[in-house]
Formats: sequence, structure tokens, C-alpha cells
Amino acid sequence: MHFSPRRLLRRLRDMLPAAAAPASATAEENDQRPWDPPFDASAPAPPISYPITTLPALASRDYLSEARNFHLPFNRASAPALASSPWAAPLPSRPRILACHDFCGGYRADAAPQGGADPGAYALWHWHLIDVFVYFSHYLVTLPPPCWVNAGHLHGVKVLGTFITEWEKGAEICEEMFATEASAQMYAERLTELAAYLGFDGWLINIEVKLDIRFIDNLKEFINHLTKTMHAAVPGSLVIWYDAITVKGDLRWQNKLNQYNKPFFDLCDGLFSNYTWMKKYPQESAAVAGERKYDVYMGIDVYGRNTFGGGQWNTNVALDILKKDDVSAAIFAPGWVYETKQPPNFLTAQNRWWGLVEESWGVLQSYPKQLPFYSDFDQGHGYQVSIEGLKVSSAPWNNISCQNFQPMLKYAIDQGLHTVINFEDEPYSGGNCVTIKGSLQQNEIFSEQLFNGGLSMDGGSLHVFYSVKADARSGLGLTLDLSHRNKENSSILIADDTEAFTRKEQHRKYGSYVKADKADPHIPAGQNWVIYKATIHPSTSFTLTGINVVSTIKTTGRFDPETDGEGSSEAGANRSLHYHASLGHISIRNTEKTEFPPAKSWVTEGENIAWSNSTDSSKLVSLKISWKLNNEQQASFMRYNVYVEKLTAGSNAKASRIFLGVASVQGFYVSDLQVPNEVSGLKFVIQPCGLDGSCQELGECPKFLLVPVDSAV
Repeated sequence: MHFSPRRLLRRLRDMLPAAAAPASATAEENDQRPWDPPFDASAPAPPISYPITTLPALASRDYLSEARNFHLPFNRASAPALASSPWAAPLPSRPRILACHDFCGGYRADAAPQGGADPGAYALWHWHLIDVFVYFSHYLVTLPPPCWVNAGHLHGVKVLGTFITEWEKGAEICEEMFATEASAQMYAERLTELAAYLGFDGWLINIEVKLDIRFIDNLKEFINHLTKTMHAAVPGSLVIWYDAITVKGDLRWQNKLNQYNKPFFDLCDGLFSNYTWMKKYPQESAAVAGERKYDVYMGIDVYGRNTFGGGQWNTNVALDILKKDDVSAAIFAPGWVYETKQPPNFLTAQNRWWGLVEESWGVLQSYPKQLPFYSDFDQGHGYQVSIEGLKVSSAPWNNISCQNFQPMLKYAIDQGLHTVINFEDEPYSGGNCVTIKGSLQQNEIFSEQLFNGGLSMDGGSLHVFYSVKADARSGLGLTLDLSHRNKENSSILIADDTEAFTRKEQHRKYGSYVKADKADPHIPAGQNWVIYKATIHPSTSFTLTGINVVSTIKTTGRFDPETDGEGSSEAGANRSLHYHASLGHISIRNTEKTEFPPAKSWVTEGENIAWSNSTDSSKLVSLKISWKLNNEQQASFMRYNVYVEKLTAGSNAKASRIFLGVASVQGFYVSDLQVPNEVSGLKFVIQPCGLDGSCQELGECPKFLLVPVDSAV
């Protein structure tokens, strides 16, 4: 029987002995990659994320030199690691879930720092089910791409890189690294420098070679020194040891915590056990770990290669055992859903697969935890881009850094109404919105939780903004669940038409109602989205514990059987009617308006400007644009939208504005922008976006003007 290279490699892996450690889920590891020789990291080019593949490259610190690594500024996570950062908090004292990426050998379309043009690129959006995320590949030093770090950090998830040595070459590397105690410490410090500068949270250490016992003490010093320096440099950081080599230097997977790997466990923050464990192993591991039982992450291979329960659609079998035995889980290669093209499509299959994880383990993350809170539900990919209700691009795209807080939808379709992430209609912002559609009884209120919060407030007003697009009959609002000290919990309903809800029997479950008004009554006719605002004045301190979307039928009267669905001809209040409404964004803050620095407060610069010939009537230009606030002003922005206007001399016509992309750092690389010969100037516009989702008026944004050369170089 003929197998493609990928299928053949998987077939061979399935035949490995039960003790084999997780391998990459693809044969594409040997593909030509952008960083393979003759790659020159110092040459200006579209930014990429790439690993460190040799020990001399790690020792040299070349990666962390902007002079030798043009891509470095683009590979930093957008938010610094601070003690107050949600992801920097200590891990909770409960069973946890670690998810290990291992997708197609790593660094695929999902890893581009500025995104790409593949709307079907791999992504995760079930961050509320994860505590720790590991970006994994089989290169020596796997550095998590900043887009994955940004998305994980937004949702309070720690993100780790991977250090791995394998096969004969890996043994040679280990013998050089661990030849002396000083060498072991030096390489530990190099890894700490990388994590601290790039903004991720630690390392999975996978020493998967047989090693002479004379190197073991220095290996232990490497782990000990790495853990200490990481803890000192990065708040909340982790070093996790993978179960492969024993303290005697043998390459023998234990599949549990025991005397042969516990000395390594004692020096770091956790053990990722190999995945071929038996039913009694979790309990045995917990007994060995004692008070640190939650630091034992029992491995589960989603591909099912000799893993307990079989993985794949039975991954929850192993999860159920681990949850019962009160230890943590390490899910390896959840990209199986994508790589094996599980039907009917990736979005549906991924929601179903992670739904099984949630059924077994429950929700692990809660948000909002701090203000301002903003979500336009963007998954980081799509077929168009909108910004505050205005469509700016019709091109397909992907950029995981653009993910906003993801709603905790159940994706149930066996009810009258179901809630979906909608990529088809024009979104309010980003690439998608939340749509509730189906049939709804006339006297019914439908509610679905979007977020389970943990935001404590000591009084003060809350300003809530949200956008709606709906047909005339479909009413949509929000409810906020509040808990109070020494009082019963309550729920506040916010809607533009509160009477549509109070006429229903179910309205009694809401403690109070707040009418939402149009945020801008002068919105031009024809704009699909309506933005509402409401202000809440709680009388006492409270905790915001939930945000829900609620739906109801607003009006009665004549019904059209062709549009209202089955049951519309029945008399009475129980008739089932067609419902369709979308929620574009939610913004909750304690100030009504975001103040942006004026354009004169910014310093913009163009670097590495390169012109080339394209056609007789146009040229191409590539350049790096950077910007920063002058006078050491400080401001926090979620991201920056980048546009260009092509100016023409002597023309009174307003130049059209072209959306180029989104930057998560204060820099953007423009690659091969076509410039017609009649263009006399290029005006690049940088639009800051606040943490509450609001964007600065384009006329007040910082700009950089580039005058084309008379002739191409």
C-alpha cells in the first residue's frame, strides 16, 4: 500500500515501542524553511519567527542583537511581564491543563509576527480551558512566536518555549553543554535572556538522549540555574521537565513521577510525563509528588499513539481519570484536529473537540479581571477586516495577535436558537462577530453566557458600550451578573428596548433594568451597526461574575410564514418566530472616553527604505516604519492599525486610504508596496487603539511621509 511521506512517518511512529516519547505530528520537519542557509537574519525582509538551531548560535547571543537580527523587534510580545499581569500570577492550587502546540513542525502560517493571508491558518481560541501553553518543535531552541504569546497572555495563560536535544546530534550537544558547571550555567542564562527579552514565560526542557552519568550533575545544575534565573527575571515563570532521561543517564521513559526522574522534578516547576501511562500511574505520581501533585502533568497524545484512552475523540477518557486522581494534564498535539482534517470543517471540529475537554475538566480561566475590558470576539483570522463599523479590507487574512477575549460558547445546535462566530457578515471590528439565529418563541427570553468574570469593584460607575445589528423584530441585550458581600447575587439587564423583556415571564430573574441609548445619534443612515451605551451606578461594592447575551422577540402583529419559520401560523404567545441578531463588540470601562496623545507627541521614522522597478508605470518600495512617544510619555495601546495614502501632485482629489495591516509592536514592515509613477508622496498613518477598543481619529494620528525617488535604485 502506498503512503504519502506524512502518512508513512505517522505509520512508523504508531509502530514505535510503548515507551517512545511524543514525536512531531508531521513529516514536514525537513521542509525548506526561510531561516535555512543562506538566510541572513540581518537583511531587511518581511518579519518571521524562527528557532535557534545550533549551540554556537545560542551561545553567541546573535538572536538578541538588533544589528544581526532584523526580525528581533517584531518578535517581542506586546505586553511586558509584570507582577500585576494576569498571566504572571502563580498557578492555582488545583489540577491544571497544559496544551503543547506541536503543529506541522512549528513556525507555519500561524506564526507570522505581522500575520498573513491564510484565513484557514491554525489557531486556538479555547484559552479559557488552558493554564499553560507550550510552543513545541524539534529544533534545539523553539522560541514562541509573539502572536501566540500575545493571545495566550491576553487570556491569562502562561506561554513556554521548548529546549530539546534528540538523537546522536543531541547527545553531542548535551556533552558540550554539560561538560562543566560553568557551561551549564551559561546556557541556562542564555535561555533566560531569551525568555525575558522576548516576553514569554519559561521553558519545557526535553533532554531525550542517553547521557553518560558523569554529565548528570551538571545537567541538574542547568535545570536548577535555569529555574532560579527564570524566577528572578520573569514573574510567574515556569520550567517544566519532560520525562525521558533518568538520573542514571538512561533514555527510558517512566510515564510517571518516580525515583528515576524526581531529582529533576525537585529542581524545577513541574514534570511533563510521557503519555503511555497506565491507569494506576497518576495516583502513584501524586503520592511521590506529595504537596506538589498539581505540578505533575500526565501526558496525553491526541494522535493516540499508545496513549491511555486512545486520544483523538477519546482524549476525554484520559482527562476523566486525571481529574478524578487530582493531578494535572499535558495535552500533546491538539492540532490533530486540523492536520487530519476532521469533518465537517476545522472550526466545527475544533469546537467539538475542545467541548469534550470542557465537559471533563470545566472552565479554568475567568475574565474580565480588570478594566477596561474589550472584546470584538476576533479569532485572529477572516475574510475581511472592519474597524469600528467601517470595512477597511476585503482581503483574507490571519494574525493571532488580533485575537480578543474569546467568548465561552457551547456551540450547541440542538435548540431553537444557536450562537455562532460569524465570518460571513461584515463585522463591527476585526474579522468576525457573534450571531444568534434560529427560531424563538414569542414569549421567551434566550440567554447564553459569553464571559465568566472575576472583576472586583469598590463602587464607582461602569460604562458599557456594545454594538448590535439585528432585524426589526429581534431584540438583543446584555446582562451583567453581580455578586455582593452580605447580599444576594443580582443580575442587571441592559437593552435599548427593556419593555420587550419585561413583558416576558422570565424577566423576573433580572434584578434591575438599564436602558441603553445610542452612543452616537448622528450615525450616517445605512450603517448596519448601532452602538449603544449604558451607565451603571452600583450602590455597593461588587464582583462582576458574568456577561451574557440575551435575546427576545420585540414586537407582535402580522407574521410572514415564509420568514418566520414553523409554528408562525399558530395562535397565542407560544408561536415560534424567526430570530437573527449579531453582537459586534463589548467595551466595559470606568471612563467614558479614551484620551489619545496628539500626533505631535509621536516621533515616526522610516528605515531600510529600498526601491525597485516593477513596471514602466510603477515602482515597488519596502521599508520599516517605527514610532514612539516623545518626551518619555507613557501610554498603553492594544495594537496599531497601519494605513497608507498615495498622494498625487496637483490633484485636488482626496487620496484613498489603503489598510496595510496591524502591528502589535511599535514597528511595521512594508513589503513591495506598488507605487505608480504619478504618486508624489506616500503618507503612512499609524492608528493607536486603546485597551478599551477605541481607536484614535485618523486625522489626529501620527504619520510618516515618504517621497518617492525619481528613479529606482
